[in-house]
Amino acid sequence: MKISLSASVACLSLTALLCLSGCQNKPSSIEPTTKNPLTHGNVQLTLKKGVTTQAEVLQTFGAPNITTIDASGQEVWTYQKNATVASSSSSGGGIWLILVGASQSQSGFEQSSRTMTLIIKFDTEKKVSDFNSFSSSF
Repeated sequence: MKISLSASVACLSLTALLCLSGCQNKPSSIEPTTKNPLTHGNVQLTLKKGVTTQAEVLQTFGAPNITTIDASGQEVWTYQKNATVASSSSSGGGIWLILVGASQSQSGFEQSSRTMTLIIKFDTEKKVSDFNSFSSSF
């Protein structure tokens, strides 16, 4: 009798555990990471002279790296994005003779840097009056 009672308790415990695990909330899906909006394409799509406001620029690109006032009194925002790309590779090959062996291997490391700069000028109504973007790779 004790064996059947402990077996029943074990069976009930297992059933309860399975029911409870089935009722758990599934974890929410993880949102993909957002890409940096500072690209030439996004600049061309977003910025329109005399139309785009400072608030829209802030919403799209975030806070600028530098803010200044030019000689004519226009507010100038400068954005700069730097990226470093590194890669390594290796290759090996060998020729084996019966008694004498020879082998060859190569390895390499390559690193490049890219910079994108966006300069936006605003008129007195806080709208884009002019902008320029450029990039360099080295």
